[in-house]
Amino acid sequence: MKGNQEEIRHKFDPKLMRRLFKFLQPYKLKLIGAVILTLGASALGPLRPYLTRIAIDDHIVVGDTDGLAFFVVLIVGFLILQGILQYGLSLLMTWIGQRVLLDIRNKLYQHVQKLALRYFDTTPVGRIVTRVTSDVEVLNELFSAGVVLMISDVMVIVWLLYFMWQTSVTLTLLTCLILPFLLTASFIFRAKVRVVYNLIRRQVSTMNAFINEYITGMNVVQLFRQEDRKFKEFSAINKEHRILHDRSVTYYAAFFPVVEFFSSLALSVIVWYAAKNIVTGEMTIGILVAFTQFTEMFFRPVRDLSEKYNTLQSSVVASERIFSLLDTDNVIADNPEAKAFESLEGAIEFKDVHFSYDGTVPVLRGVNFTVNKGEMVAFVGATGAGKSSIINVLSRFYDYQQGEVTINGISVRDIRQDTIRNRIAVVLQDVFLFSRTVIDNITLGREGITEEDAIEAAKSLGAHEFISRLPNGYHTNVRERGAVLSVGQKQLISFCRALVTNPDILILDEATSNIDTETEQLIERSISTLLAGRTSIVIAHRLSTIQRANKIVVMHHGEVAETGTHQELLRAGGIYSKLFELQFNPHLHTLHRQKSHQSPT
Repeated sequence: MKGNQEEIRHKFDPKLMRRLFKFLQPYKLKLIGAVILTLGASALGPLRPYLTRIAIDDHIVVGDTDGLAFFVVLIVGFLILQGILQYGLSLLMTWIGQRVLLDIRNKLYQHVQKLALRYFDTTPVGRIVTRVTSDVEVLNELFSAGVVLMISDVMVIVWLLYFMWQTSVTLTLLTCLILPFLLTASFIFRAKVRVVYNLIRRQVSTMNAFINEYITGMNVVQLFRQEDRKFKEFSAINKEHRILHDRSVTYYAAFFPVVEFFSSLALSVIVWYAAKNIVTGEMTIGILVAFTQFTEMFFRPVRDLSEKYNTLQSSVVASERIFSLLDTDNVIADNPEAKAFESLEGAIEFKDVHFSYDGTVPVLRGVNFTVNKGEMVAFVGATGAGKSSIINVLSRFYDYQQGEVTINGISVRDIRQDTIRNRIAVVLQDVFLFSRTVIDNITLGREGITEEDAIEAAKSLGAHEFISRLPNGYHTNVRERGAVLSVGQKQLISFCRALVTNPDILILDEATSNIDTETEQLIERSISTLLAGRTSIVIAHRLSTIQRANKIVVMHHGEVAETGTHQELLRAGGIYSKLFELQFNPHLHTLHRQKSHQSPT
């Protein structure tokens, strides 16, 4: 994938459509049945004018009422048969179309779940949602009707030309003289519509991304009184979307009258020529009536094909975007020989690890440390020092560029990612709860975790009391992002979610930074028991939560600046000592800074 820049496709891409039509392969037999129905239905329409000519010339003119009655019954019978075929065709194509859309959506969603977090860092959520929803929906008409009806329109034209030729070669040639002008108009129309429909899809994607971002951040918009400014920005995007649609409507408004004009012109030429020849006896009334119907039928599929081209072009644009997402290879792949991670038996080691999110700006610079089994290792440092990046690399959300990260002496690149994450539990600073029940947010539907396990975890953490007070207890829906809960309550649920699996490795990433003092004390009372005997990595700004750590690693500008216990680092008088003094005795720290800046008198 060439980044997120969206480009306009100026030419129809057969390879893209062939790739799209591969989704039809599981329904090949039903598609063949639909084509057979199409061939039958497309022949019955042009057959009626041909039979009408026979009925007029061979029966009405000579007064053969019995023969005329037979042809009337025959024409009505063909009309009924055509209706039945069209009904069956519509049902069959809708069935195929909906199942193809189901397959495409499932494939897209499955692929999105496999993408590395790096992709989501650079791609707006609204754009991804557009790909999985509205872009797929654009294909509905293509698969439900577009492809088969285009075949039907082509076959109608073929059958029309056949029956027209059988009726009158001269009038057929006169009708075809109009085709070059009509095809020229269709070519110009398609060229214009192709571009505008691509622009429309891009604008829809932009609109969805804007709406997703600012509705998600509506509290910030309202808090800082940005409603008017954001409305103006949205209005500008929406206006551009409307202008593009107006342009497409203008093209259609110009094209269809052109088709009608050429249709009327062809009909006028046919009537003029046929009438002159009827007088001389070279043609019959039946031929004139038949060609009047032929002409009306002939230009209808030509017009419909141009309209179907709109469907096809929209589908090309949508499929290009869909395959652009499916072709995104921003995935951290396991080595082919990667093994499963069963349990932590040895240690976690970072050996001269270098890492950058964008491949340019280094975030970790030659990081070295060891976390032995059963140890609690804490990481401290200023914002941006690289603490959270260590967790991202260990969990394989991102891949490091140099060095090695090992678990049990095995490189994490040689261990299956899913098995690593199965045995690691992470509690983040920004808790994300789904719009499900409390019990669902704790278990997340994971196998082997019962409701009783979740309740036991909640009791051990002290969360059971507030959960029990909720309207439906553990079965209370917490709404989107846990809207019915306080920050501290959401954090407690995230603790339950992490600890209910009894993980080998527990990671707390600023897990208590947003919790009020009362809730923090509640967690502190049980966290010692929970961490006992479990390997844990704790990242915290509050140094009070990490003083009992077996080892504290001080990060500074992506490097390990200091390592030791709390007391050892205080005695060293380095970065950790200054951070501790700043946090627990800020007035003394300020006094020291003032004295250091005073000039001697």
